Amino acid sequence: MEEKPGYYDTRSGFWKEIFDRAKDYDSYLAESDPEKAQKWAAMAAKLPPMSKSHKARVSGIGRQLNVLVYSGVWCGDCVRQGPMLKQIAEACGPNVRLRFVERDVSEALQDELRILGALRVPVVVFLSEDFWEVGRFGDRLLTAYRAKAKRELGAACDTGLVAPPARDLAAEQAEWLDVFERMLLMARLSPPLRERHAE
Repeated sequence: MEEKPGYYDTRSGFWKEIFDRAKDYDSYLAESDPEKAQKWAAMAAKLPPMSKSHKARVSGIGRQLNVLVYSGVWCGDCVRQGPMLKQIAEACGPNVRLRFVERDVSEALQDELRILGALRVPVVVFLSEDFWEVGRFGDRLLTAYRAKAKRELGAACDTGLVAPPARDLAAEQAEWLDVFERMLLMARLSPPLRERHAE
């Protein structure tokens, strides 16, 4: 029996195939229903700007990170989080490649990313330069769940018609910033990647 290497990811080919089919932010919205895409643009205009200290936390870490967003252009949570993800990915610099894939593109992807048995979006999958999974997060961050619990709307998905208060947007943005920083540092400190890059 052949001995397995210490580090490997049997799904790297799957993730690479999905990532290669995914679209960058602008292409994703350009190929979507214009009315729905406009909601994303309106939300992007409401996001708080990223501070220099925020940008410093996620820039210059020196690893390529492939960020795959499993999305629904119609989904209110995606309307809110998609522009945040773009904003943070841009702050990371050119080593972070952000791509969006519509929920219905692949049944295998749907099954891989089910949450509590459901097809929830968005789910963000962070992948190394070799398309090894670093981590995944979705469908809402804690800030959004706290607000939802407080409102007790009971709806499965907000409409995205009304932006949350600015403090909630800033809190959610800060949570995503933490996630990106964590994923970047995990990739930066990965033993096989440190060996490859002679660090």
